[in-house]
Amino acid sequence: MNAALVTGFATGLSLILAIGAQNAFVLRQGLLRTHVLPLCLFCAASDAILIGLGILGFGAVSAAWPLVPRLLMLGGAAFLIAYGAMRLHAAWRGDYSLQLSGQSPSLWKTLAIAAALTWGNPHVYLDMLGLIGAISTQFPDVATKAAFGLGAATASFVFFFSLGYGARFLAPVLRTATGWRILDLIIALVMWGLAAALLHDGLA
Repeated sequence: MNAALVTGFATGLSLILAIGAQNAFVLRQGLLRTHVLPLCLFCAASDAILIGLGILGFGAVSAAWPLVPRLLMLGGAAFLIAYGAMRLHAAWRGDYSLQLSGQSPSLWKTLAIAAALTWGNPHVYLDMLGLIGAISTQFPDVATKAAFGLGAATASFVFFFSLGYGARFLAPVLRTATGWRILDLIIALVMWGLAAALLHDGLA
């Protein structure tokens, strides 16, 4: 049981540790110190749902309909390109008066963006559903599968709350518009890099 829990935690943490679209957005909101709690709860709960679905057998769905992962990749790439363009446009304009005053989009707009970055990201399905589902098959009984899933879900909660609330330590670096401009440029490049990878895989 403990081995399944630890394996789940290590697997979940390794899958979300890389800076991706969702993580970059949580980091940005953490720097603004607004809507951090509901955003972290939303992202972690979404992961928990996806992990549960993965353990229940998303891999079988992908095997039955091979076109599903490709469509998810192309749709996710389109969204990442658009969001990266938004961040690049913001960096080009350089108007960060709202950010410097600590303001951000409304709670519902923030959660809507998070939902698009989470549920519109095909890598989430391929990793959280496909890979988690595949690894969970090494645990034959319900109890150890549940422990594995609990460990993976716990990793998501630990990671997102650490990222969201730990971002404030970077706040001194972003007290100027230049700092925010650099951050948005980095985020735009991350989004486009992820989009390029998705297009490569989706069109291969």
